[in-house]
Amino acid sequence: MGSEGPSVVTVHVTGFKKFHGVAENPTEKIVTNLKSFVEKKGLPKNLVLGSCTVLETAGQGALGTLYKVLESSIAERENGSSAQGQIHFGVNSGATRFALENQAVNEATFRCPDELGWKPQRAPIVPSDGGISRTRETTLPVNELTKSLRKTGYDVMPSDDAGRFVCNYVYYHSLRFAEQHGIKSLFVHVPLFLTIDEEVQMHFVASLLEALS
Repeated sequence: MGSEGPSVVTVHVTGFKKFHGVAENPTEKIVTNLKSFVEKKGLPKNLVLGSCTVLETAGQGALGTLYKVLESSIAERENGSSAQGQIHFGVNSGATRFALENQAVNEATFRCPDELGWKPQRAPIVPSDGGISRTRETTLPVNELTKSLRKTGYDVMPSDDAGRFVCNYVYYHSLRFAEQHGIKSLFVHVPLFLTIDEEVQMHFVASLLEALS
């Protein structure tokens, strides 16, 4: 790279559909509208927004779609494309601020069934990884990203607890895949639009993409 400047980074984004207790998931809207939003706003030259996918709020049942997203990033890299990253957005309906998740735990304990009726309790997400206390961490600098976004004026914090529901389930699979294939993965929890309105959340996501570039 050297004097050529930064290489191009392609970021693939996922959100979730509705689920128990959350009839309108803000991440579905964020991910659906993100392409047109960043086209208007503009992104750094070295950043490409890849696929934007809305997942079923389900554990095992959503893995097929998730792995299509993950595998497409590797296919692109093999075609001579750039560095690849995944950002997954999920809602935390009790939250008052944004949270960048540092890690996922190899445990599925769903407080209610997912949208396909699955309700695991204290089950390892990937049994071959060992027990339910096993964690996987992102290789992205969560604390630095948090500081940078705070300077921009957003109420955001680093977090070590992505829960034990579908968000953590998806993140664990994504981190495992990222480690195996040398890509980056991050999970971001957002509040409801009632707490932080849609426009602010869209700007936050665009600022996060800029910070990542």
